[in-house]
Amino acid sequence: MAKLEQTLQCDFDELLERIESGIMGGSISASLEDFSDFSDGFARCSVRVFERYSYIGGNRVSLSVTLFQSHNGPVSLSAIASGGSQAMFFKINTFGEEAFLDKLRELL
Repeated sequence: MAKLEQTLQCDFDELLERIESGIMGGSISASLEDFSDFSDGFARCSVRVFERYSYIGGNRVSLSVTLFQSHNGPVSLSAIASGGSQAMFFKINTFGEEAFLDKLRELL
C-alpha cells in the first residue's frame, strides 16, 4: 500500500475535476469504479476510487482519493493505492501502486 496526503490551497471543484480527468486520461485501462460526495453545512467530502492495469506488476491496482474541505479552508487530500502485490503473505511488488500515486502527484 502506498499513501499520499497533502493540504492544498485551491478550488475544491477544480481540483476534483483535474484529478478525475487526469487519472482517466492518464491510462487506457483506467476506470472510475465508484464515487461518493457528501456535504453538511460548510463541510464537503468527495471520495473517488479508480482502478487500472499495472503493466509492471501484471495486475490491477486501485487508487482511493478523498478530498475534504471545511468552510472555505484548505482542501485536505488523502490518496491510497492498493493491490499491487502478487505474493500471498507479504508484499513483494509495489511498483504499480507507486506509479499510480506518481500520476496523481503530477496532477497536483
